[in-house]
Amino acid sequence: MAQVSVTAQRVVHGSAQQVRTALADYRAVRPKILTEQYSEYEVREGGQGAGSQVHWKLAATQKRVRDQLVDVTQPTGSEGDWSLVESDRNSSMVTTWTVSPAENDASTVRVHTTWDGAGGIGGFFERMFAPPGLRRIHDGILTNLDSMLAAT
Repeated sequence: MAQVSVTAQRVVHGSAQQVRTALADYRAVRPKILTEQYSEYEVREGGQGAGSQVHWKLAATQKRVRDQLVDVTQPTGSEGDWSLVESDRNSSMVTTWTVSPAENDASTVRVHTTWDGAGGIGGFFERMFAPPGLRRIHDGILTNLDSMLAAT
């Protein structure tokens, strides 16, 4: 089994603090910025950053739907950076959101997802086709986040 890795990054409107607050808000903000690939979204515990538990279904493709139960943690990051880690209880998938200050009251948001891929020929196709698809989904969320913050 090989690890599969996907990264998307974008500079968004808003200070690092505004972006951090938005990303950590699983009750009000997250449902608004998720793309159409997400369904059955539900906050089960918490709802604000670390300690939250969130459920959703992610349709990576029409045939591949992941039922995810995500635990949110917030590790201590390097100076100036802030991270939020979403670990799926139902798989090896881990998504890390990192926010860094950028110029002109903007922020750089990086989203990085890893999981243990399948073996054999199925794993070959997963490593080839899953990363671009998930990157498009992450790009959509970052676009929605930027649009929401620009409007405030």
